[in-house]
Amino acid sequence: MSTTAGNASQTMTSTGEMFTLENPVFCCYLFWATVLVVKMNLMSLLTAIQRFRYKIFPNQEDLFFKNLEVKFDDPNVERVRRAHRNDMENILPYFIMSLIYISTNPNADVACNLFRVASVARIIHTLVYAVYPVPQPSRIIAFATMLLITFYMAAVVALRTLNFI
Repeated sequence: MSTTAGNASQTMTSTGEMFTLENPVFCCYLFWATVLVVKMNLMSLLTAIQRFRYKIFPNQEDLFFKNLEVKFDDPNVERVRRAHRNDMENILPYFIMSLIYISTNPNADVACNLFRVASVARIIHTLVYAVYPVPQPSRIIAFATMLLITFYMAAVVALRTLNFI
């Protein structure tokens, strides 16, 4: 690994070093990816909490109380489920694009800030969508933040690899 004088970011010297704990960009990615995975798993728990809170169960065998019926369309449960689905639709492609972006040896400061901002934006998205619903444009701003970061990383990868096509 070599460092540039006057620059806090480090430049990796070989592809083999990119995906190790020696690379600060990869370490930053690992931390924020872990935060997002935990957040997505908590969405499953939030769905279960909503089901028990409002006594909404989608399967006959899940009915704990005799006076309940199977129900599928409770707005409180469905809001959390939509937020969880939105996470899966957006965070999983972001994970893949981030790993590809890391392979281009990006500036550590830029990359780590992209990972931070994208992760915080998804947490805010969950809060304003599923936990404490807030009127637009709060949700679209949080959604668009990660989307634009993913597109930015894709553009960087495309531009750095264009001459190899």
